[in-house]
Amino acid sequence: MPDSCPTWDLTDLYEGIGDDAIAADLARCRREAERMESAWQGKICNATPQDLATLIADYEQVLEALGKAQSHAQLLFAASTTDAQIARHHQSIREASADIGARLLFVELEIAALPSDHVDRLLETPEFAAWQPWLRRVRAFAPHQLSPDMERMLAERAPSGRGAWVRLFDETAAGLRFPFGDAEVTEAEVLNKLSSPDADERREAGASLSQTLKANERLLSLVLNTIAKDKEVEDRWRGFARPVASRNLDNDVDDQTVDALVVAVDDRNADLSHRYYRLKAGWMGGDTLNWWDRNAPLPSDDDRKFSWDEARQLVLASFDGFDPQMAAQAEPFFTRNWIDAEPRAGKSSGAFSHPVTPSAHPYILMNFSGKSRDVMTLAHEMGHGIHQRLAADRGYLMSDTPLTLAETASVFAEMLTFRRLVDSTDDPAIRQRLLAGKVEDMLNTVVRQVAFHNFETRFHDARRNAELTSDEISDIWMETQRAALGPAIKTGDDYRPIWGYIPHFVHTPFYVYAYAFGDCLVNALWQTYQSAQADGQAADFVASYRSLLQAGGTERYDIALQRFGLDPRGPAFWSMGLDMISGMIDELEGLS
Repeated sequence: MPDSCPTWDLTDLYEGIGDDAIAADLARCRREAERMESAWQGKICNATPQDLATLIADYEQVLEALGKAQSHAQLLFAASTTDAQIARHHQSIREASADIGARLLFVELEIAALPSDHVDRLLETPEFAAWQPWLRRVRAFAPHQLSPDMERMLAERAPSGRGAWVRLFDETAAGLRFPFGDAEVTEAEVLNKLSSPDADERREAGASLSQTLKANERLLSLVLNTIAKDKEVEDRWRGFARPVASRNLDNDVDDQTVDALVVAVDDRNADLSHRYYRLKAGWMGGDTLNWWDRNAPLPSDDDRKFSWDEARQLVLASFDGFDPQMAAQAEPFFTRNWIDAEPRAGKSSGAFSHPVTPSAHPYILMNFSGKSRDVMTLAHEMGHGIHQRLAADRGYLMSDTPLTLAETASVFAEMLTFRRLVDSTDDPAIRQRLLAGKVEDMLNTVVRQVAFHNFETRFHDARRNAELTSDEISDIWMETQRAALGPAIKTGDDYRPIWGYIPHFVHTPFYVYAYAFGDCLVNALWQTYQSAQADGQAADFVASYRSLLQAGGTERYDIALQRFGLDPRGPAFWSMGLDMISGMIDELEGLS
């Protein structure tokens, strides 16, 4: 770690797990939920528009208060997953929230079941019409609703059902130790070694990752099989024809658009990932690369390390050059300790920006070791945080952004930081290194995430028939990843267990395509921004971009992008994004 990294201060939420305010908030939520249940369950069809608007506002307040307690527990757990007291507290909050939430299920269920003509009449009243964006998404689920009793049962058993398996995965992953040298390191540390400038370190890290995951393959397979079966049963009862369909509905996107994205990326593998890794293999002195060398720094890399302060200054300056308001939104994350960046044992690997609640503020978790990729991760998560802050005025029910747009601000923030780094140098070697790093990040975000999506699709399809063995899961993994990575990446038997560390497969099945969606979307946006700059209309673009973020979850992805003249339903849209990656590879070939 290059210098002292921050750890977050959660006292803006609660003083700690023993804070009496937590129990008081939960008790107040329970009383309010019981009151609403008693007053309105089974009667929403007879409510006036004004009464219904008030009910939804009260419902939102309860969910936000529950969200505050849940977020606090989740953040504590993410920072210390091996602490038994924190784990117990996290589970207790989950169970209490599920019980309270189950009492309020009737609100969305009954609103979704209202006849369309009845809703149209209600929407003529301004107080009720204010909730229309939320109503549209709630009512989209109506064809897939179960009976109220079944919905309540599913909600109440979630913490001890699927949620318990997610917890088992998280605690197992956090507790794993990977032999390295004379020590044992965490998952985050061994993954970090895969981008070491030392070839021996990368090889040792790859072997350690593979062997440790292999040793835990039986448990990881059981978790993945159970999650998939649980999803299959619920999807079947709800009438979803495909495993991805429920995620698409939740993301407010149609199946055809997601299919078009996947096909577009798969069709460009040879032009993108296959071509780049062949190019990189040549830079590294061979015709192929071992899988553990895929993210290796280039031979010309000076292995620059960024201090935390340098990373902070670079990210803020990048934002300020685009929009000073964006930098102003980011500043409190640094000055008020809203970031936990210190790598340590027991902490979750990876990174996220948790929105918490609109009445509070987001918190960012990451593991900063000073590499340029860590700077980009900081920019990425800060983009999420800014998005979450700007959308907060929409309230708890309408600030949350579907995954189709959730990655927009984060990937755009990364691009701003990347371009500032590239534009600050005239050295061809540095430019090559930066471009190569960005291409690799894009391939990881687009090609690799679609390959993950293809793995999930085939695995969930197969799981409908029977539980899969570890070998069968690994077979699917190898076939889908080899198709994406191409012949220049050597993937032998030691690559077979690597699926076991991908948390999205457990936490949020079919989340992964959102990364590719967001990256291609931002590439198209970026080209629109460059055109606006050339035409002297950058200020108009910035204003439109800010309004997109402020919209939160009130707009579908296609409506949101109309302000930029972009149509993501057409094949040309995805080509714009993929062409940008291909163009960068063209430039790298010219520099070779």
